[in-house]
Amino acid sequence: MTKSWQQIMDAARVLRHELHCRPELTGLEMETAATIRSELSRVGIHWRACAETGTVGGLAKQAPGPAIALRADMDALPIEEQTHAVWASKNPGCMHACGHDGHVATLMAAAVWLKQQESQLPGPVTLIFQPAEEGGHGARRMIEDGALEGVDVIYAWHNWPAIPFGRAVCPDGPVMAANGTFRITVTGQGGHASQPELCRDPVAAASAIVLALQQIVSRRLPPQAAAVVGVTSFVAPASETVIPMQAVLAGNIRISDDGLRNRVNDLIAQIARDTASAWGACADVEIFPRYGATVNHPDAAQVMRNALAIEFGGDWESRVTPVPVMASEDFHYYLNEIPGALALIGAGGTALHHPCYDFNDALIDPAARVLVRLAGGPAPEK
Repeated sequence: MTKSWQQIMDAARVLRHELHCRPELTGLEMETAATIRSELSRVGIHWRACAETGTVGGLAKQAPGPAIALRADMDALPIEEQTHAVWASKNPGCMHACGHDGHVATLMAAAVWLKQQESQLPGPVTLIFQPAEEGGHGARRMIEDGALEGVDVIYAWHNWPAIPFGRAVCPDGPVMAANGTFRITVTGQGGHASQPELCRDPVAAASAIVLALQQIVSRRLPPQAAAVVGVTSFVAPASETVIPMQAVLAGNIRISDDGLRNRVNDLIAQIARDTASAWGACADVEIFPRYGATVNHPDAAQVMRNALAIEFGGDWESRVTPVPVMASEDFHYYLNEIPGALALIGAGGTALHHPCYDFNDALIDPAARVLVRLAGGPAPEK
């Protein structure tokens, strides 16, 4: 039975709330995958499992035009929800705090509409429902399992509460930063707090390292480089009268240019070791690269900007939003393989990864329309 656009929107909101009730962590998206596959089967879209809990659907496979892929991520976060919404998480300690439930519902809505218009599609459309975006390198695993086979261009979007609703950004070049984490173990000589001269205080050394690391961005990188080096954890357990043997620092790195990543990593190691040495201690530095920068291809970004302008109007672009934003996305794996683009679409409201965050359902309609246009399908009437 053919459904109207409004009926599809109503069903998408219901689906979003169902997914929000049953969030699943990275790599454990079994029920989410089952729901997605059931919905695709219900409307007659052929699909296959990919990277275990991922799903790849296909439309208009014989159409002669360029092959377009549309991607949505689907995993949740280990956060205790505090929204008190009717559809709040029923899985303790797990919630959709990044809006991936909304991304899935939006892509599903576009998929249902495109299926009804399949004979009018100019080229094949691949639907990618991807697991393990939250640090699990799910995009890489999907690519390894053939998700991009036959695809010419790929598009995605991410809701962004820091941007007002009705605005978006989709630049040429970097749109989201590369990231990484580090751990610095500072080892000194512990002892009685009344005899500091007999000790080599790792707490003092680690404190000096924290301050010294702040100089990387302000004094060791060009002013034009967008970067963050932040110490987020300082652990040195001991009683009030004891200088401990060790202090452990941990933190994160964000940088917009993959080419500067190695320089930042080297500076962290050098500064930590030299500073510890000056305090008579030593520092063991571990660097853990995570995601690369998400860098839009200009031609694909222009296509997406055109679609955004049609759906949100001529003043769609948020010119006050600095790009790249310093958060990270594993969509960069796809863009390293083929042309494509990612847009950040304004949602307003509570920040991502916050226990009171909830996806803005009002985004489903315009974002789904954007996806339909990117696939070359006839757009529904407003």
